[in-house]
Amino acid sequence: MGKTIQVEAKDQFKNDNYVAYPKGQATACIIVLQEIFGVNAHIKAVVDGYAEQGYLAIAPATFSRIKKDVDLGYAPDDMKAGFELKTAAESLPDEGVLKDIQASVDWAIAETKGLKVGIVGYCWGGLLTWRSAANVTGVDAAAPYYGGGMTVEPAISLTPKCPTIAHFAEKDHWITMDTVKAFEEKHSNVEVFLYPADHGFNCDHRGAFHEESANIALKRTLTFFQKHLLS
Repeated sequence: MGKTIQVEAKDQFKNDNYVAYPKGQATACIIVLQEIFGVNAHIKAVVDGYAEQGYLAIAPATFSRIKKDVDLGYAPDDMKAGFELKTAAESLPDEGVLKDIQASVDWAIAETKGLKVGIVGYCWGGLLTWRSAANVTGVDAAAPYYGGGMTVEPAISLTPKCPTIAHFAEKDHWITMDTVKAFEEKHSNVEVFLYPADHGFNCDHRGAFHEESANIALKRTLTFFQKHLLS
């Protein structure tokens, strides 16, 4: 369904983006932010799924400033490679990959002649979604999934500038429930949802996939986006 295009950031860096169009006229835009495994088959399927819901959906390749064409699986070696790429990306100067996310948001708005933009991300993409809610202009709603680092300093002190919900897993060994509770206390305006699952529960390519939780989280996210993007 989708295709890869290049989107230019304000520093002239051209980044690959996987984009999918709905069958009819788009109702709004969704930015999908990858895990540490790149814009792989799973992320492309997520983008395609939002397009099927009537959105123009686009996933920027947020590792591109470190390495192009990252497409990893979920084996231990893939996990190791993904963590190394994430560490390098987190060390980028200035705004890091937020420049590329901003470029994707700006492109989507221009492409749809001003439709609203929602942003959703998973794992590292969940953290980037949280940062984007606070720092990227043009974002109207944000839905991070189990964003590693968003429940502790410094990210917990960010203030989202748009309506935000957050999905967390009760069995997540990367994001402990005490930090999720601290996040809830600090951000009473963010609706937090907990699921009886592990980190990565949304990804049907991973052993941690929990179908019931993934379906409930998607339904909640779609309802949230409909409320804030289509009105």
